[in-house]
Amino acid sequence: MIRRTAHAKINLALHVTGQRDDGYHLLDTLVAFTEFGDVIEVGKPHHAHGSIEVSVIGEFADGLTAGPENLVTSAAFLLRQAILASGEIPAPVEIILTKNLPIASGIGGGSANAAATLLALQEYWGSDVQLDKIALGLGADVPMCLESRPLRATGIGEEISLLDCHEKYHLVLVNPGIGISTPEIFGKLAKKDNEPIFIQDPSKFPGVNTIGKDMRNDLETPARELCPDIDRVLGALRDHDPVFARMSGSGATCFGVYQTQDEAIAACRAIKTSQPTWWCVATQTTVT
Repeated sequence: MIRRTAHAKINLALHVTGQRDDGYHLLDTLVAFTEFGDVIEVGKPHHAHGSIEVSVIGEFADGLTAGPENLVTSAAFLLRQAILASGEIPAPVEIILTKNLPIASGIGGGSANAAATLLALQEYWGSDVQLDKIALGLGADVPMCLESRPLRATGIGEEISLLDCHEKYHLVLVNPGIGISTPEIFGKLAKKDNEPIFIQDPSKFPGVNTIGKDMRNDLETPARELCPDIDRVLGALRDHDPVFARMSGSGATCFGVYQTQDEAIAACRAIKTSQPTWWCVATQTTVT
């Protein structure tokens, strides 16, 4: 079996800078990916009932099906079609998604799964089909998830600049078990033409203290209005003295950045004890 981690996507900063005529919002976001995530495994099927067999297991499997609405399934069939169009015939494959991340939680689980599926299947099938267009067709976040390393994304998320970064962020991720509608969050934005992110050196990923002080997530205020539990989550993270705490994406997952791995682990343990129904994990970001 070929195994790939679908790294959780964390918007360390997210500024909404405009809106296109087609309704898509323009973003400027600094993104990092965590070592913790869902897991994709691909290999030869034990029982070949079709060209592609998908199954879902793990803590959050109950919220997903293996049908075409699952981005893992969509990614697999799109790549298979592209390979068939090139004149090759892909072998039957079994795909297992281990769902460790909460669903609809603002940390890119579905997009990361699609990206990991494309990469794993390309290796399994020995394909050299270009993945960029397939990835963008699956969603604006999927191309950046193909990279899964520190980057800046603009446009609707498809314009990617990889940034030099050798500093791991020590994170605690917390989700109160509530899904949030991304369109509803964007609909409640009071201002959609905010200034872009300022970076002193555009080639380098900013340090922890800079991101904490000078940047923000423009979606956090409307998300907190719709989901008061986000305030409770941020409060719990701030009780343990992070460098800063913020919401990721459109929520409801929030994160705290801590100076050391030990501090992150201690904060995670304390939050799990005080809020046993919340999902909470300590992890680190990937680096260049």
